[in-house]
Amino acid sequence: MKQILITNIKELINIEETPRPFVAGKEMSNLKTLKNAWLLIEGDRIKDFGSMETLPSDLQSRLSDSGIKHYELFDTTSPLHHGTTAPPSPPSPPSPPSPPVPSPQSPVKTFHPLRQYDDLTVIDATNRFVFPSFCDSHTHLVYAGSREIEYVDKIKGFSYEEIAKRGGGILNSAKLLHETSEEELVEQAMDRLNEIISLGTGAVEIKSGYGLTVEDELKMLRVIRKLKELSPLTIVSTFLGAHAIPAGYEGRQTDYVDLVISEMIPQVATEELADFIDVFCDRGFFTVEDTDRILNAGMKYGLRPKIHANELDYSGGIQVGVKHNALSVDHLEYTGDAEIACLLQSATMPVILPGAAFFLNMIHAPARKMIDAGLPVAFASDFNPGSSPTGNMQLILSMACITYRLLPEEAIHATTLNGAYAMGVSDELGSIARGKRANLFITKPISTYEFMPYAYGSNKVDSVILNGEFWMYK
Repeated sequence: MKQILITNIKELINIEETPRPFVAGKEMSNLKTLKNAWLLIEGDRIKDFGSMETLPSDLQSRLSDSGIKHYELFDTTSPLHHGTTAPPSPPSPPSPPSPPVPSPQSPVKTFHPLRQYDDLTVIDATNRFVFPSFCDSHTHLVYAGSREIEYVDKIKGFSYEEIAKRGGGILNSAKLLHETSEEELVEQAMDRLNEIISLGTGAVEIKSGYGLTVEDELKMLRVIRKLKELSPLTIVSTFLGAHAIPAGYEGRQTDYVDLVISEMIPQVATEELADFIDVFCDRGFFTVEDTDRILNAGMKYGLRPKIHANELDYSGGIQVGVKHNALSVDHLEYTGDAEIACLLQSATMPVILPGAAFFLNMIHAPARKMIDAGLPVAFASDFNPGSSPTGNMQLILSMACITYRLLPEEAIHATTLNGAYAMGVSDELGSIARGKRANLFITKPISTYEFMPYAYGSNKVDSVILNGEFWMYK
């Protein structure tokens, strides 16, 4: 089985000897790391790690083997620069070209795996940190076009709700999506996925919700299924038919809820298109009663809830989410003592979306208060065209520290392990642990891990490893 050995790691971040599903409260500030480290990947799994002083003798002896390929990392426009540091090896037969990850009408730039033709490849990570990949548990990154005109309306002072009433917002994205083919949607989304890979994301949740008809919601979910096949990212899919009241259902909200329950959910379940179900439970969107009905219907088909809650008001969304054992409740700008007490009695992850609050100039969720009360917290990008047009989790990490006053250690947990829990993959991802999937990124040379949120405008990621394969952007 192919192996990758990363040596001379300045610091290995978020290591676990005994994996946990998430971290909460005071434990979020206790980040376990290992300096001057090595890490061994075998197949798609983390095999072992330790300090360089304890590198096993069999690996030490293999490092001097002239047949082993060594790679040094340099700061270039391409994350991976091949530099031979091992003694010269005999000529080897030419290697076949590395095929690109297929995508429809493939754009010029895409990700390619580094082909291994030896049993062991060594990566020298001198002066670099190795992190578990970011786990982005809330996005809407399958969409058509953009909505910068509405952005100008926001600058002029129009509220989120006012823009929606004028036919903008989610309904605008629904119109554009209806007019766009599945093939075009896949192509646009692949570009976004490649971008977030280059910024350190290794797992992402993608929601539907810009369809708002049976046909178009299924189209979105089929696009997400195709992305799972094409991308090396770990992708989970969420059905969000109850994202907004579509045109033609004004004054007939109950009729649309009936459509979601009687037609959309059964077809989504029959085609096995979603891992989770979501509802936008908030002022001006879906009521607690609507949400209760939709979640009950989804759970009958095995779809666990993830809820948009309390972005615009104290909507009751947190409580109805906890009632239905939601995996996460997301946004949470309006979260008080009652909501915190409710969450403390649950296995539901609070997920904060700082990009949306920043872009819409909204109040901030009380992340500091939640953590101090003993709750876990995750942070995600909410990548979407209307309220958070970025999937840059490095920026989200910085916002968690700068705007929400999390310590760097807490913010790293919030964007890795706790994010993994909020999308149901923390048994596989989110930390450096033996047996977990090898989804990692290697930084450029940096001084400390605190530099990651500190340098908020720079891409600190040099290279990525997904499913045990070293990926380079061409």
